[in-house]
Amino acid sequence: MSFYSVAKNIVVGPVVNTAFRPWVRGLHNIPSEGPAILASNHLSFSDSVFIPVKVPRQVHFMAKDDYWARQGASGWVMKKFFDLSGQIPMDRSGGAASQNSLNAGEQALRDGAVLGLYPEGTRSPDGRLYRGKLGIARLALNTQAPVIPIALIGTDKVQPIGKNIPRLGRVGMIVGEPMTFESYHGNAEDRFAQRAVTDEIMYRIMRLSGQEYVDVYASDVKRQLEAEKAAAKAARRAHRHREDSRSPGPTAD
Repeated sequence: MSFYSVAKNIVVGPVVNTAFRPWVRGLHNIPSEGPAILASNHLSFSDSVFIPVKVPRQVHFMAKDDYWARQGASGWVMKKFFDLSGQIPMDRSGGAASQNSLNAGEQALRDGAVLGLYPEGTRSPDGRLYRGKLGIARLALNTQAPVIPIALIGTDKVQPIGKNIPRLGRVGMIVGEPMTFESYHGNAEDRFAQRAVTDEIMYRIMRLSGQEYVDVYASDVKRQLEAEKAAAKAARRAHRHREDSRSPGPTAD
């Protein structure tokens, strides 16, 4: 029995099924063999636990390469877990590095694997659905693998961003019908075709999840929020400095 099977069926699966009682609709839409791309919304770190627990086939996620770069004993354990469970590091810096990551995902599909992707590229900062990155379209058009849209429900409630330990609560997963893009085959490098395919995938996820859609990248929103937090922190420091400078010094007797 592989490490993946042991983790899913003996270690992680029983705990997840007992603690969170995940419900699933449309599981029959995932093909029993051959390549497929699972395209899901991304609300929580635990999304990458709930999906493989409920999907019968092994899911190879394209996960951000930060997980392989963490230091110390916990970083080593995480790296080994991701390697043994067949996950693929995704460099999100763009250019040749990101293309190399996509090439690894493409090879997995050509080998007949099920590839898990979060088209938004990062977790939603506020529960809304954000614009999809184009990498999923390149993979779908280059390999002609079907795209299976998935909507996760409630995972942000059981494990919000910033929380390491999930709280008990029920979560759900809705699996949509496979999407194929025959009319775009042969246009894998055309950015207009990539955007059309990606937007169609995001629209289907939106319909399944019921999320509000925002036509900007989640990563841009996160950077803006971080900048606003940094500015607010700097303003508080400046205010404290002004208050301290106004405080009267010690008086002589």
